[in-house]
Amino acid sequence: MTGAEDRRPARRSPFTQRNFRFQWPADLATSLGFEMETLILGWYVLVTTESVVWLTAFGALQFTGTLLAPLLGVAGDRVGQRNLLAAMRMVYLVIAACVAALAATGNLSPAAVLVAAALLGLVRPSDIGVRNTLVAAILPADMLAGALGVSRASMDGARVVGALAGAGLVAALGIGAAYGVVVGLYLAAVLLTLAVHEPPRAGPKAGPATVLSVWRELAEGVAHTRGSPVLMAALWMAWLANFAAYPLSGGLLPHVAREVYGMDRTGLGLLVASFAGGALAGSMIVSLRGVGERPAQVMLAAAGLWFALLLVFAQIGTAGAGMAMLFLAGFVQSFCMIPMSVLLLRSTEAAFRGRVMGLRMLSIYGLPLGLLGAGFGVARIGFASTATIYAAFGLAATALIAWHWRGPLWRREG
Repeated sequence: MTGAEDRRPARRSPFTQRNFRFQWPADLATSLGFEMETLILGWYVLVTTESVVWLTAFGALQFTGTLLAPLLGVAGDRVGQRNLLAAMRMVYLVIAACVAALAATGNLSPAAVLVAAALLGLVRPSDIGVRNTLVAAILPADMLAGALGVSRASMDGARVVGALAGAGLVAALGIGAAYGVVVGLYLAAVLLTLAVHEPPRAGPKAGPATVLSVWRELAEGVAHTRGSPVLMAALWMAWLANFAAYPLSGGLLPHVAREVYGMDRTGLGLLVASFAGGALAGSMIVSLRGVGERPAQVMLAAAGLWFALLLVFAQIGTAGAGMAMLFLAGFVQSFCMIPMSVLLLRSTEAAFRGRVMGLRMLSIYGLPLGLLGAGFGVARIGFASTATIYAAFGLAATALIAWHWRGPLWRREG
């Protein structure tokens, strides 16, 4: 092997790019804030209200703005992904500062938490899509898969650290001081995002925004997506993962920790960290090895295995075995979600990336629907039965997606 070949991985690392060296810590700080915030407030709602329905309502409210994601995609294509992302993260900062002030003065209540969740939910669902679109804008195409793997690994690592840190800080310092850390993380995210320089978009400059022009541009993005079977399959797979998988390994974990395993908030942190730890391991492998020439097939195979593992998780009644199964589920979900993002960005023209990723974020609307349905199901037939139904549905729907778009999805890429 020549010296040039030995140096190839270093040259192709996304960290050789100045902009990525700023965006990566900005995304990491945002993800840490998200995870700490969700755990702190989710546990607060569950303990204060003693209701799994209110817990799932809290989770669902964080996605109230999912329907706005395509319009934010239009905005990103117009004003730039960096500018849009910085504005969104300023919103997180202001809301977190208000919650921290309420907690510090003893005025926090479940109602205030639900209002904060609803306000955050107006923009938070679009964060991942906008950050991935910005990655595609600031990096060469041959660095995209590795960069998305690194970004996903940092997000999964944030779930591990955020879950454990959130539980530990609340136990040691109280909710007010713990939330002060969340405020600091969002402030760092805003400043680092503003340091990113996004290259100007090629092509004619967009004219003044009007209601008609915005809807016309959105319709163009929808038409572009509908014309691609690969994009349609990836979007349906994204919706399915949010509807049937993430409620079981995310939003319902406070209930599983407290009611199924008899654990406290520290135990909840361990459950969250188990899934996130597996996801981190999977993301690191993908960031190093890439997604290969058949990302669609990797996505579908991993999705089927993910739902199969969740089916087993639904039957487990002991915490140790449950953590092991969550770790495995987290591991394989990385091989579903990262190839999905690569597939979407590679299959989309640059001028439409913001709008297509906005439609991708629209699929997150499956999560609040899945959470609310699971909450009522758990209240009536229990966690095990509800989780079994969800996982079995996910398996069947994955097979249907693979069969319906079998031609385009089984075609060798590039």
